[in-house]
Amino acid sequence: MKVATVYDIDDIRIEDVPVPEIGPRDALVRMKRCGICSGDVTPWYIRRKAPIVIGHEPAGVIAEVGAEVEGFRPGDRVFIHHHAPCFRCRLCQRGAFTMCPTWKRSQLIPGGIAEYVKVPELNLRYDTLKLPDSMSFDDATLVEPTACSVKAIKRAGVRSGDTVLIIGLGFMGQVNALVARHYGAKRVIGADLVPYRLDRARALGMDATIDVSTHDLRSAVKELTGGAMADVVIVGPGSIPAMKSGLTCAGKGSTVLFFMATPEHEVLDLKPYDLYFNEISLVCSYSCGPYDTRAALDLVEMGVVTAEKLVTHRFPLEDTEAGFRKTAEAKDSLKTLIVFE
Repeated sequence: MKVATVYDIDDIRIEDVPVPEIGPRDALVRMKRCGICSGDVTPWYIRRKAPIVIGHEPAGVIAEVGAEVEGFRPGDRVFIHHHAPCFRCRLCQRGAFTMCPTWKRSQLIPGGIAEYVKVPELNLRYDTLKLPDSMSFDDATLVEPTACSVKAIKRAGVRSGDTVLIIGLGFMGQVNALVARHYGAKRVIGADLVPYRLDRARALGMDATIDVSTHDLRSAVKELTGGAMADVVIVGPGSIPAMKSGLTCAGKGSTVLFFMATPEHEVLDLKPYDLYFNEISLVCSYSCGPYDTRAALDLVEMGVVTAEKLVTHRFPLEDTEAGFRKTAEAKDSLKTLIVFE
C-alpha cells in the first residue's frame, strides 16, 4: 500500500509499505479521507516526530476485523481516533485523558495518510465511532479537530452571554468560533492578518473581525466591547507575541486559553499582579479525549461544523506534498483533505 511519510517539513515522500497485519482484537480500515492539521505543518512540532506517516483526522471503511472483535464488522463507516486512554489510571479517573500515559503511547498504524490503517484494540474499543448514514466522509474528517475545539471551549468555560475573542482565524480558529457560539457565546470577535480568513470569518457569522496588520488589537477590542474587554480569549497561534496580545484583551474575571504550544525553549513573561487582581484564569487545552469526540460527532451531524463551510481544498494521496504546501501557506485555504478515491 502507499503512505505519505514526512522526513522534514519540506520532504514528504509517497512510499510503498506492507499492509499492516491485524491481531484478534484489531481492525483494518480502508481510508477514504484524511485531513491535514495545522500541527502537521508546524516545523518544530513535526520535526520532533519525523520520520512519520502523518495524518490524524481520518475516516474510512472497515475492511477486516480480528476474530475476537465485537461491535464492528467489515463495511462499517468509521471515524478513528489516533489516541485512546486506558480509562483506569488516576489521570483518566480525573477526566484528564490526554495526560494518560496509555493515551500518549497509543497510535494508528502507520498513520492516517495511508491506504490502509491498523486500528489497535484500545483505539477500536474506546474511540472508534460509527458514522451516521447521512454523514459524508468529508464531514467525518472534522470530528477530531472539532473535538479539540469542544474540549477547549469547555476548559475555557464559555457561558451564555459571553464575549469571546478568537485570535487566529485559520481552520481551528473558525471551528472554535462556531463551537463557542453553539455553547452560548453571545458575541464572537475574530482577529487575524490574512484578508481571506477575515472574510471567511464574517461569512460564517462572526460578529466582528479585527485586521491586526492595520489595527492595534487591544484598542480595537476595547472599542468593540465598550471597555469591558473579552470574557474569554482563545489564542490559536503558538507564538509568544500572540499570547501576550491575548492577555492584554482579557476582561476582569475572564479566561485566556492557549490552544497551541510554543517551541519548548520559548518563555512567556507574565505579570501575576494583573492576573491576580483581575482574577484572570490562564488555561491550556491539548488535543481531545473520547467524550470530546462523541460530542464533536454530534455537532458535525447537527451541521454546526461541516465540510461545506470549512473544507476548501482536496488532493489525492500522490499529491500530499501539495496539500501540505497549501495548508502551510495559510493564505486562501482553511481545511485541506487527502482523498483516497
